[in-house]
Amino acid sequence: MRTQPSPHETTMENEHSRTAPSRPSPARPMGRPAGVGVSSWALHETLGAPPIYGVDAGDTVPDAVREKTDAATVSILDLPAALARHGFDSLQICHFHLPTRDHAYLSDLRGAISAAGLPLHALLIDGGDLTHPDQGARDEDWIARWLPVAARLGAGEVRVIAGKSVGEGSLERAVAALRRLARVAADEGVRLTTENWYPVLSSPAAVIDLLEGCEGEVRFLLDFSNWSRPAKYEDLPEIASYAAACHAQATYLGPLEIDEQDYRFCLDLPYSAALTGGFFLVNSGPHPDPWQGLGVPRDFIKAHTARKQLADPLT
Repeated sequence: MRTQPSPHETTMENEHSRTAPSRPSPARPMGRPAGVGVSSWALHETLGAPPIYGVDAGDTVPDAVREKTDAATVSILDLPAALARHGFDSLQICHFHLPTRDHAYLSDLRGAISAAGLPLHALLIDGGDLTHPDQGARDEDWIARWLPVAARLGAGEVRVIAGKSVGEGSLERAVAALRRLARVAADEGVRLTTENWYPVLSSPAAVIDLLEGCEGEVRFLLDFSNWSRPAKYEDLPEIASYAAACHAQATYLGPLEIDEQDYRFCLDLPYSAALTGGFFLVNSGPHPDPWQGLGVPRDFIKAHTARKQLADPLT
């Protein structure tokens, strides 16, 4: 089983022996993705670097989160406007970047998102293990209590981890839990999505079996770099057609230099018309100014997309 790196790690490699193939399999007709967005993780330090907490905290936001976010360079309330000023089109927010779940605060944040003109694509729930043989039900309940938070923020989706614990029946437990959560999410007016991250979804076969087992109730967020090279160049094309959005995690070769061959390969995967959510940046590289770091993949994606549309207006 592949080691699963964080989906939010800053990746900096210069492995010439592991270069991407020149292009993936021929693409199917693709929908029009909703531009280039940013996950709040890409600006974790700017947002105060609050601790990543999970189920053990219950429904209480730890004091350390509020302390860190209070001292942040940019508050989460100011983030939507800042993203708009820097030319981004949409936003994802990690659950641990919210300093409170108070209804009034969530309403203020929703107003800030609306005022910036950026849709909140998803609330990212980065905790819980739905396939844990003993604690899975507890973790499912904890995740379910985040769904109204996403609805109050006006999020279109909630991304959850399919599972961390692998063993007999783990995939079946993941399917059952995700389908239950998807129905609760639907009642709240949001959609449930999961990602190729952590051991349960560490292979194309597992991703496909899970998504087919969910029978359309769960959407898929494809991450460019959660799976390791060189195997990802064979594996990602197998699951690309299921993607509704992508975490466009770049490999940085220097402060303002990305591995363009790898990035181009990932952007040219055989996506389908399901890809309407856009590409979301989750790392900013080693440059001390994260906005400059994020500008490199943002500009690359926009230029690459423009060239493709010029060559084929139907893409």
